[in-house]
Amino acid sequence: MVEKIRTFGVTNNRVLDIMNIIPRHLFIADGEKTSECYSDYPINIGFCQTISQPYIVAYMTEQLEIKSTDKILEIGTGSGYQTAILAQLALKVYTIEIIPELLATAIRIIDLLGIDNVKFLNENGYNGWQREQPFDKIILTCAPEIIPENLISQLSKNGKMILPLGKFNQSLCIISIDEDVTTRKEDLPVRFVPMVKEL
Repeated sequence: MVEKIRTFGVTNNRVLDIMNIIPRHLFIADGEKTSECYSDYPINIGFCQTISQPYIVAYMTEQLEIKSTDKILEIGTGSGYQTAILAQLALKVYTIEIIPELLATAIRIIDLLGIDNVKFLNENGYNGWQREQPFDKIILTCAPEIIPENLISQLSKNGKMILPLGKFNQSLCIISIDEDVTTRKEDLPVRFVPMVKEL
């Protein structure tokens, strides 16, 4: 899986090494064959949600340029796979999931892996995590139709956020803050599940 991702242009060895270690099959329902769990496509995890394509996980993670001292906010815990990867790269991960059943499963698997630098919240991701702001990096694994201003306001002065944006024609959007200057860059076309607005 990792070698295939590398051929697509992901070059960050820290990201690739972590993806080589984290057992993706643990985050997917038992009905899937182990070999399929490492194929480069999204897989249904129930509740109309998916575990993202490995290449997209790697690409989005690489674009965040995560440092070992970073405090990260993730919106959309889902299976917990992206969460586990972030946790190996950053100092602390704060992750929000609106579907309690998915969150409970993700917590169980991340605990099983002995990852202890993640805090979980069952809440509406549009509000972010105000009590724990600011965040060095923010990542969304679900697509809002417009960028939630609450999330931008929770970035640090040199923060960075990546998210899929749009309803039908989605693309990755990268937002960077350099002191008081905010820049926005449109990137790869993608297809993510929509961001849920209410509990």
